[in-house]
Amino acid sequence: MRRFKINVNGKSYDVAVEEIDASASAPVVMTSPAPSPAPVATEPTEPVKAAEPVVSATVAEGQKIEAPMPGTILEVKVNVGDKVNKGDVLFVLEAMKLENELLAPCTGTIASINTSKGSVVNSGDILGVIN
Repeated sequence: MRRFKINVNGKSYDVAVEEIDASASAPVVMTSPAPSPAPVATEPTEPVKAAEPVVSATVAEGQKIEAPMPGTILEVKVNVGDKVNKGDVLFVLEAMKLENELLAPCTGTIASINTSKGSVVNSGDILGVIN
């Protein structure tokens, strides 16, 4: 067994290494745990832009389409006045790097759209209304 003193990121570690023949696996025993690297703070290269405000401050009467989870609206596939059938894709919501299609819960006409492309929404936010 041979002992070595190793410096990592300014910290000294005492390591014992056993010398073996080439046919066996080589276990390494560390007497001190290696620290995890410290996070490096970086300056953003561009200023972060705030999300666009909600399109409509009022919510029309009818079947409300709510965000099922927090995320970012990638696409608004309908406009006010469009006729939709149950199961039609209304919005595409990105959450946890996955794209989720939000479907029409009923057949009807889009009465209001309360979000826009790029908006950040929370769970339960009203995205639109179908009459």
